[in-house]
Amino acid sequence: MGLLVSGFLFLVGECGCPAVNAVGKRRKRSVGLGRLPVNRRKQKTRNKKPETRNNTPAYLRAVPLYNLRPIAPPPPPPLGLADLLAQVRLALHRHLPDTYWLVAEVAELTRPRTAAAHCYLTLSEQTTDGRGAALKAQARATLWSSRYAGIAARFERHTGQPLRAGLRLLLQVQVRFHEQYGLSLDVLAIDPSYTVGELARQRLLALEKLAAKGLLARQKAQPLALAPQRLAVISSATAAGYQDFMQQLREAPYDFAVAFFPAAMQGDDAPAAIRAALDLVRPRRAHFDAVVIIRGGGGKTDLLAFDDYGLAAAIGAFPLPVLTGIGHERDEAVADLAAHRALKTPTAVAAFLVERLARLEAAVHGYAAQIRSAAARHLARHHQHLTHRTRRAHAAARQPLAAARAALLRRARQAAQAPREQLRQQAQVVLHYRHQLPRAARRALAREQATLRQRSRALLRRFLRHHRKRREELLRRRYQLELATTGVLHRAELRLLAQRKC
Repeated sequence: MGLLVSGFLFLVGECGCPAVNAVGKRRKRSVGLGRLPVNRRKQKTRNKKPETRNNTPAYLRAVPLYNLRPIAPPPPPPLGLADLLAQVRLALHRHLPDTYWLVAEVAELTRPRTAAAHCYLTLSEQTTDGRGAALKAQARATLWSSRYAGIAARFERHTGQPLRAGLRLLLQVQVRFHEQYGLSLDVLAIDPSYTVGELARQRLLALEKLAAKGLLARQKAQPLALAPQRLAVISSATAAGYQDFMQQLREAPYDFAVAFFPAAMQGDDAPAAIRAALDLVRPRRAHFDAVVIIRGGGGKTDLLAFDDYGLAAAIGAFPLPVLTGIGHERDEAVADLAAHRALKTPTAVAAFLVERLARLEAAVHGYAAQIRSAAARHLARHHQHLTHRTRRAHAAARQPLAAARAALLRRARQAAQAPREQLRQQAQVVLHYRHQLPRAARRALAREQATLRQRSRALLRRFLRHHRKRREELLRRRYQLELATTGVLHRAELRLLAQRKC
């Protein structure tokens, strides 16, 4: 410790601090005096001139230098929560004053219920932190009512769909912070061209994934039944396209067995609902010839559900042929490309099925006419041959037939005599038993009566013995009771006598 203090003093002295230099010199002299003899130390002490201490501060003379501590500044006064949040708001306003273009996905969206209400969004983005772990960034955003109508209308006009959750958007935002509501983003503009390109990219990516897995060609390789009359129809019960489809099938001259599986055909829940309906059809696929997915007409927005990769993959991998009629004349959805046959409207699907049956019926009628003419020629040729053979067979079979007829008559007479003899013998046996049966019944009845009389006598004797024993037991108990009563009375008399004498 002394070496450390000496070194510190030396360094400070080299820096030119007069107070510390003086203390350092005094420290050196005190260290040097420890090495001299005692007499010389006293002599030097006597001869030593008094040192001047005018330049040394009082606190350095009173306290050793190695005990000094730096004086910490006083802590700042505590802040209130509102003051702290106000400083955060000012810092954000000072460092993030401008607007920014950002790309994010809409996790939640609350539409305004009135014209003066605002639209609230929750923006999110999946990313990774510095360690590579998954991280989900989220922020609240507000689209004020003054901007909502124009931005929403422009977005729907360019993209063909309204603002909804699940879309990836390019937004111009400004960072806002409020002491009560926290951090939020003000949406100033939305670039619809980015969303259009994102939807096209997702559609192309879905087609590439389907092609890589062979799901675009699998349905088309499945054979469609010659007469597809057992149909599993997936649609909405209230859709006009479904009603048109059923009406055209009812007007057709053919009988169709239609099983209806309801599902939502538009909106965010449509792909999952159609996949659920396909899952219901799958275990019953042996009862159907084809699956029909139809919906009524609508805008381009309603077609987005049929660009879903999961729905297209489910259609492409389905074990039955899938026919689609989603009611859009201009565009072709990804689900149409994965289906066995894509038709424009529900009525076109019904017309296709009816026309297929009509072609099959015409082919069947044509083949039937050819078969009838060929069969008529064949029958005429063989009729002549059979007529000739029949005449020859009749002539050759007359003599054997006469001999066989005589043999049958003879055997019939013999067969008739044998049952008569058997019936006569059986009648004699029955008559014999008829006379013996009453006598045997009387003998058996007499034996039973004798047995009953014997058993009744034995039962009577047993009852008499039991009655006698019971009577004797009662008499014995009566006698014992009388003796006990007499004893009790006698003892009571004795007690009364004893009481009277006292």
